[in-house]
Amino acid sequence: MTQENAMTNPEDYMPLREVVFMTLRRQILRGELKPGERLMEISLANKLGVSRTPIREAIRMLEHEGLVVMVPRRGAHVAEITRQELNDVLEIRKTLEVLAIQRACANMTDRDIRQLREAEEAFAILVERKDADITALGEADEHFHDIIYQGTNNRRLIQILNNLREQMYRFRVEYLKDIDIRQMLVREHDAIVKALEIRDTEEAVRLVTMHIDNQYRSINKALDERDQEENAKSVK
Repeated sequence: MTQENAMTNPEDYMPLREVVFMTLRRQILRGELKPGERLMEISLANKLGVSRTPIREAIRMLEHEGLVVMVPRRGAHVAEITRQELNDVLEIRKTLEVLAIQRACANMTDRDIRQLREAEEAFAILVERKDADITALGEADEHFHDIIYQGTNNRRLIQILNNLREQMYRFRVEYLKDIDIRQMLVREHDAIVKALEIRDTEEAVRLVTMHIDNQYRSINKALDERDQEENAKSVK
C-alpha cells in the first residue's frame, strides 16, 4: 500500500450525523450559511446526499452549540451574530494569545520567524489587490497566526486557539470587508514580526493585546453598521 493510499480522511470513520454536523458547522462559521437563514431539512438532505434523519440530528447538535436557534412555527435558523458571543470569545482569546506570543517568542526558531515574515508579506500583497477575495484574505490571516501558534510547541494550546479561531470566523468575515481594517492588519502583523525577530517579549505581548482590542472595536463597528442597515430596511 502506498503512503498516499494509507492516508485517510478522519471523517471517513465518523458516524454520518457527525459528518453532517461538521459540514453544517463549517458552513455556518465560514458564512456560507448566513445568520438568520432558515435550515430546510429536505433542501440540506438533497444538497448533502443524505436522508433527513442525520440532518435533523446535526441541527439538534448545532442548537446545543448555539449556532442554530429553533423559532416557533418557523423551524431552525442560523443563529445571529451577537455581541455577547463576541465578548465571550475575545475575552478568552486575548488571554490565550498573550500566552501564545510569550511561548512563541521563547521557542520560535529563526526559520520559523522567516516563514512568519513570508506569511506577513503574502498577506500584505493580497491586501493590495482590489479584487482580493474575503475568503482568501481570511485564510492568509489565519496562516500568519498559525505559524505563531505552531511556534509555541504546545499542542493543547494550539488546539484550543484553533477552536476559538473557528468560532471567530463569522466575525472575521465582517471586518475584513473594510479596506481600512485590512491596512491596519498589515501594519500590526509587521510590528508583531519585528518584535519576534528581536525576541522582545514585552513588546510582542503589547502588540498582540492591541491587535485583539482593535479587532474587537472593528467588529463592533461592523455590527453597528449592520444593525443600522437592518433598521433602515425595517423602516421602509
